[in-house]
Amino acid sequence: MTAPPPLARLTVRLRQQRRLRRGVLLLAASALLVPSAAGCVTVDGAEALIPSVKQSDAQQVLDHFAQVNNEANAQLDASLNDGIETGALGAIDQAGIKARHINDPAGNPGYQQLRFSDAHFLIPQQRGWPKWFIADTASNRDTERWLMVFTRNSSSEPWRAEYLTTLPQSQLPQFATDASGYVEPVPVSGSGLVVQPDQLSAQYAAYLQQGDKGSAVFADGNDTSGLRQQRRTQYAPTSQLVTQFADEPADPSQYPPVALRLTDGSALVFFTTHHVMRQTVAQGPVKITDPDINALMQGTPNKSVTFNKIAEELVRVPAAASGGKVVFVNRIEGLVSVTGQ
Repeated sequence: MTAPPPLARLTVRLRQQRRLRRGVLLLAASALLVPSAAGCVTVDGAEALIPSVKQSDAQQVLDHFAQVNNEANAQLDASLNDGIETGALGAIDQAGIKARHINDPAGNPGYQQLRFSDAHFLIPQQRGWPKWFIADTASNRDTERWLMVFTRNSSSEPWRAEYLTTLPQSQLPQFATDASGYVEPVPVSGSGLVVQPDQLSAQYAAYLQQGDKGSAVFADGNDTSGLRQQRRTQYAPTSQLVTQFADEPADPSQYPPVALRLTDGSALVFFTTHHVMRQTVAQGPVKITDPDINALMQGTPNKSVTFNKIAEELVRVPAAASGGKVVFVNRIEGLVSVTGQ
């Protein structure tokens, strides 16, 4: 069979595609990062140190999310989902709803309504934008706690869910709080951690590509050494099929990490990465049996299929003074597009 293109070419192509997609957003997002003039205090929180959201408003945000999420998934309407989700979570769910709509254009009348209960809110005091808060809630989906990061870039924007992870109640960490009960946000740089939150995405992508030679900050586990081992064994090349992987960090202006301090000085950090898996066969066409993958397919899979994925990660990062390694708490990876060639 003809050898597939080098992995480096996949990585370059991924970067080129990412630049095209983020071009318009980059200018707007970069404006949010410009330091503001000292000494100004504004009511909307552009300069003042204020809670990111009121408790009562946070509950309304969660209730609104549940309502619109149920409508979007029952009707399989991705435009509804776009109003309540963003970032990695939004990209994954948008693709899923789009695929299911193509296969079931009449919607999903049997959809089980999502309901939240026993919600608690982790609210930081923040200056400037973007602002975020976390809903820690039970649901009717399982027995685990849902941690949902809601964010917005200005007071005129709606709150959208950017990250979602689930954890057993027993695994919830102890969050550092001030005397008023507000959690402590961790800056994405200058954080006093073994890895800065805004460097985690690049470090993880390098690790997946090269192991400890790429980055030696991650502890062994299912999402680190286990994932690299799975790629080597489950996707080992054969005379009929070759699988290649390319991993790339997410643009922090489009997919900003969110970090909050824990009582022991470490931090819980949400971040995003991009991943490509390309499979090339000796003799085509490539057979795809999953209807959702076929629904997202662009092009014709004569010889190869390229799967573009995005992942949202949750890790525990130790304080620099204590040393130690970054430990994965949870990871959700989802397909966002497929291309056949």
